[in-house]
Amino acid sequence: GIKKPFTEVIKANIGDAHAMGQRPITFLRQVVALCTYPNLLDSPSFPEDAKKRARRILQGCGGNSLGSYTASQGINCIREDVALYIERRDGGVPADPDNIYLTTGASDGISAILKILISGGGKSRTGVMIPIPQYPLYSAAISELDAIQVNYYLDEENCWALNVNELRRALNEAKSYCNPKVLCIINPGNPTGQVQNRKCIEDVIHFAWEEKLFLLADEVYQDNVYSEGCQFHSFKKILYEMGPEYYNNVELASFHSTSKGYMGECGYRGGYMEVINLHPEIKGQLVKLLSVRLCPPVSGQAAMDIVVNPPVPGEESYAQFIKEKESVLNNLAKKAKLTEDMFNKIPGVHCNPLQGAMYAFPRIFIPSKAIEEAKAHKMAPDMFYCMKLLEETGICVVPGSGFGQREGTYHFRITILPPVEKLKILLEKVKDFHIKFLEKYA
Repeated sequence: GIKKPFTEVIKANIGDAHAMGQRPITFLRQVVALCTYPNLLDSPSFPEDAKKRARRILQGCGGNSLGSYTASQGINCIREDVALYIERRDGGVPADPDNIYLTTGASDGISAILKILISGGGKSRTGVMIPIPQYPLYSAAISELDAIQVNYYLDEENCWALNVNELRRALNEAKSYCNPKVLCIINPGNPTGQVQNRKCIEDVIHFAWEEKLFLLADEVYQDNVYSEGCQFHSFKKILYEMGPEYYNNVELASFHSTSKGYMGECGYRGGYMEVINLHPEIKGQLVKLLSVRLCPPVSGQAAMDIVVNPPVPGEESYAQFIKEKESVLNNLAKKAKLTEDMFNKIPGVHCNPLQGAMYAFPRIFIPSKAIEEAKAHKMAPDMFYCMKLLEETGICVVPGSGFGQREGTYHFRITILPPVEKLKILLEKVKDFHIKFLEKYA
C-alpha cells in the first residue's frame, strides 16, 4: 500500500523473451498445438508442412500421444533431426543421433554431465573451471554436487576475451587443492555478450587436449550474434577441423535450447546436448542417470524439433517463418547497439560491445561513500546500487556480484529484451538514476 515513485516493476533481470513481449514463432506453436491436440490435423486452418511435422513427431510417441513417456534420451526421430541440424550448421561435420540427448532445457543437460564427471574427496575432488563472470547455474550445480569451483577471468579490457594464459594460471593454481577435470565455456557469453573468435576456440581446444580436460560448450545463444565481423563457430566444428588427433580424443558436451535464439520458448523447457568421445561404459551410466527422470517434457522435445527442423524454401510456411525469425533477430541487434551506445554516454559507466546473447554487463563506478554505506547495510556495493535502482525506478537488474567479477570492479546485468520504446525509457531512467547516485555519494 505504500506509494512508490514508479507505476510498474520492469523485470530486466532475466532472459525471458515472451514475458518481455516477444511474439511466439507461428510455425513452432502450430506444430506443438497439432501434437497436443491431434484432432486439429483435420483443420484447414493449419498449413500442410506443420501437419507433416506433427504427424512425424506423434508417430514417434507411444500411442501416438504427447502424453506418453519417451525413451530417456528422447524421441528417436527428433534426435535424428538434431543430428541433421548439427551437420548442416557445421558444414557437413558428421553427427550421430546416438550421441544426442534431449533435455529439459540446456540446464538439465549441464547438471547431468557434471553429475557424471564429479568424484573424489579432499585434494582429489573434481575441479570445474568456469568463466568469471559466469551464469549462476554453474556455481550452483558445482556447489550442490560438492565439487570445487575453479575461476578463470574473462578479459574485460579486451571485450571479455578468453585468454589461454589465464586458463593455465587458474588450472595450475587449482592443482594444489583439487583435480581440475572440466572446462566450461559459454559462447556467446552470458552475462557478458562476447562471441569467441575461431583462433580463441582453437587455443581452448588445444589447451583441453593438452591437459585432458572434459569440455562443456554452452552454446544456447548460437543464433544471437549481432556485431559485424562476429560469427558463431561451434566447438564441435572447430574440433573436427583441427584433425583426428583432437577430434578422436577431446571429450566434448555441447548444449542448445528452445529458450533463447529467436524462439524465446523458455516455458517449454526444450533442449539437447551432443556428447562426443564418451567412453561406452560412461555413456551407459549417463543413460541410467537420465532414466531416473524418465524423460524430458515431450512438448519441449516437439518444440526443439521445430528449432532444428524449421520450414525450408518451397514449403508454404517458409516465407512467414523467415520474416518472423529475421524480425526478432534484427530487433535484438538494434537493441544491442542502442543499449551499448546509451550506457557509454553515462558518466561513470562503461559497456563493452554487445556482440551476442541478450544482455549487457556494464561496469559502474561506485563512489567510496556508497561503498561504506553498503558495508553498513552488510551488502555488496553493486547489490546496494541495484536495490536503490529498484526502489527508486522500479527497474530490476542483477548485481555483478551474482555472476562474479574481478575484485574492486562493479557491474550489473540487464537484458535487452524489452520492446525498443520501452528499452529507451528504461535506459533513460537508469541514466537519470546513475547521475543522481553519483551526485549523492561522490
